[in-house]
Amino acid sequence: MWHANFVHLHVHTEYSLLDGACRISELVDQAKKHKMPALAITDHGVMYGAIQFYKEAIRQGVKPIIGCEMYVAHQSRLDKSSQRKETPHHLILLVKNNEGYKNLIKLVTLSYLEGFYYKPRIDKEILREHSNGLIALSACLKGEISQCILQKNIKKAKEVALDFLDIFGEDNFYLELQKNGIPEQEIVNENLIEISQELSIPVVASNDIHYINKEDARAHEILLCIQTATNLSDPKRLKFAT
Repeated sequence: MWHANFVHLHVHTEYSLLDGACRISELVDQAKKHKMPALAITDHGVMYGAIQFYKEAIRQGVKPIIGCEMYVAHQSRLDKSSQRKETPHHLILLVKNNEGYKNLIKLVTLSYLEGFYYKPRIDKEILREHSNGLIALSACLKGEISQCILQKNIKKAKEVALDFLDIFGEDNFYLELQKNGIPEQEIVNENLIEISQELSIPVVASNDIHYINKEDARAHEILLCIQTATNLSDPKRLKFAT
């Protein structure tokens, strides 16, 4: 059977509250329709949809890849001082095997029990302890490497990339390229490719999926307006270019 040569690895379902607008059954339907052999879900900080997704994907003959977009604290997950309200960095984690599934569950659990401060956060200390069986992607513009690039600190971006490579090991860490129409993303992509070539860290093509059909774009914009306490008439509101 012919299969598409692209698999979505960065996908937000309805369980990414006020952000994702993909219902799991419809999501898997679309993957099957486009002959994708596999599909991931990576909701923000939660695994609420993992079992439902797994069962639906298996039922439809699509390989399920369970994942999560984690929030990574700038320093320690235990630091909850009022002086440290930095927005945590994003990191995509994907399950390779049963050990990885158990480790992802552990990380998500610890992010709430130990690291919750505005968001459920982990840090690199517990990433090192629970990295086996997981594949990591550098994530979106809110990923640590992307943020370093946008701050024009390429040296730091390389150091962070090598740190993640050390945590997850060869073939388990990838630099994530996206094509989303955001000007900053083009800057990040160019630099990620250069870092990839210099440090021999592979890249992977993805997109930050939040809805299934282009007709869903307006509904997704409304979700974002609710999340950010703004309205559709605000020209500066958060919105996706694609």
